[in-house]
Amino acid sequence: MSNELSLATPAGKELGLSLSNIETAKQHHVVQRSLLRSVFIVATCTAAMVVNISNSTSVSISLPTIEKDLVIQQEQLQWLVSAYSLSSGCLLLFFGRLADLYGRKKAFMVGTLCQIAFSLGCGFAQDGLTLAILRGFQGVGGAATIPSALGILAHAFPPSRARSIAFATFAAGAPVGGAFGTIIGGVLTQLSSPQWRSVFYLAAATSAMIGVSGLISFDADVPSSEAVKRVDWIGASLVTMGLVLIVFVLGQGEVASDGWKTPYIIALLIVGVIMIALFLVWEWKLERIIDDDPTRAESMWTPPPLMRLSLWTRAKGRMAVILAIAFLNWSAFISWSFWVQLYYQNYLLLTPVETMIRFIPMFIVGCLCNFFVAMVVSKLPLVIFALSGTLLTAAAAILFALIDPSVTYWAFGFPSTVLIVFGADFVYSSGTIFIAKTSLPHEHSVAGALFQTMTQIGTAFGLTISTIVFNTVVDKESAELGVIVNSSGTNAPMSAQLDGYKDAQWTSAAFALMAALLAALFLRSVGIVGHSRTMAVQPESNDAEKPATPI
Repeated sequence: MSNELSLATPAGKELGLSLSNIETAKQHHVVQRSLLRSVFIVATCTAAMVVNISNSTSVSISLPTIEKDLVIQQEQLQWLVSAYSLSSGCLLLFFGRLADLYGRKKAFMVGTLCQIAFSLGCGFAQDGLTLAILRGFQGVGGAATIPSALGILAHAFPPSRARSIAFATFAAGAPVGGAFGTIIGGVLTQLSSPQWRSVFYLAAATSAMIGVSGLISFDADVPSSEAVKRVDWIGASLVTMGLVLIVFVLGQGEVASDGWKTPYIIALLIVGVIMIALFLVWEWKLERIIDDDPTRAESMWTPPPLMRLSLWTRAKGRMAVILAIAFLNWSAFISWSFWVQLYYQNYLLLTPVETMIRFIPMFIVGCLCNFFVAMVVSKLPLVIFALSGTLLTAAAAILFALIDPSVTYWAFGFPSTVLIVFGADFVYSSGTIFIAKTSLPHEHSVAGALFQTMTQIGTAFGLTISTIVFNTVVDKESAELGVIVNSSGTNAPMSAQLDGYKDAQWTSAAFALMAALLAALFLRSVGIVGHSRTMAVQPESNDAEKPATPI
């Protein structure tokens, strides 16, 4: 089994180093701190992930109530969820680069302030358009906090068992956040007097507590090791606008007037793809120029690249494989969550609270899964986590694809809910640890942002493809029963809807199985990515710049 990796240094030369030597070469800046403060760092970053994910799921379960309260047309309702995902997903690389250059703590605090301000604004919104715009600005906060949090964890904890625990805990924030948002959104929407507005008030209050905790517990920002601290504004503009157009088309294509044949959908998709292609060419050119002559980084037209394309080739190309697996597995995970929620509320006609109760196992299992991953990530190779995680995700979707509505929740719903958490957490935690291990210290936030960007694009892609499958099946089955489905789908026969839900879950399973195939083919020789050695944690002192001593 080979542990050799190929890392591109800032000078552009390839270094053939073992995993252990890479970690030594990175020279992590470690500050000695108390155990309590280290716990607060992990808890704060994890809470930021929980809030980021719950900002989507809590609103999703509140959509029927918001629709009635603000009198929003159903075809526009999706933008209350999509606006957040659009801004948070498309600005990740930009904010990741800013965090690496100018300070992760600063970027995290700016993101938290955005979350507080615009969450409150959403709570006071009086019409659908205002709410959708504010949701977009709320997502900017998530784009700043998540890559910053990944970078903060990577620098706060050098390669050790503590780092494995930190990243496993942070990763658990994704499925836990999804369950927490669904649970709290259902409870507040149905039982509190402000109804759906309470969801945003809670998000603002939670973000405020996260901000205070981060301000106190996070280490001071360490200056970037890069000689030239400049932003690639051309690259940032190209990738942001390209991603915005592509994600917009993925969300709007199915509901446009003529569907995917609508002229503006076709035009925007083409422009978006061209802009992403230009971004890749631009980044490749910048990397070549800087590698050949580092002094040219000081020129206005040749700044350091926003994202080195060589990042994708790290670990003999396995970085690209991990990113592809994250994309596919997240497509499956989010699609599973979306269609299960609709199945409970629209097919079984359950209330938000009744739906929420069925998602409670996700919250509990997510917490337990964190402990399990933290214990074994330093003992098992990456392929075990990636392969088992994707297969568990597929199994969860298959259970719902085979569901019998007449049987008890415990037969299909409960085991599916348990398996999906293990699947998501296995892939996310091992993937983020691998990303931190193969990226250089000055690019931790960008690498983390790239991982997050792939999951966000996976979200849009998975929902789009599964929605196309659902609508196609429902229209076909309804036509066979002599029913022409209206634009909102409210007159579709229940049997046709059930077939649509099942085939949407088969689509989710297909995404996860493709990810499992990638893991089995390309990750067999990666080895263990977790760390078994411990890191000494000593009381804080004035001599805080010395690295912690491994024991």
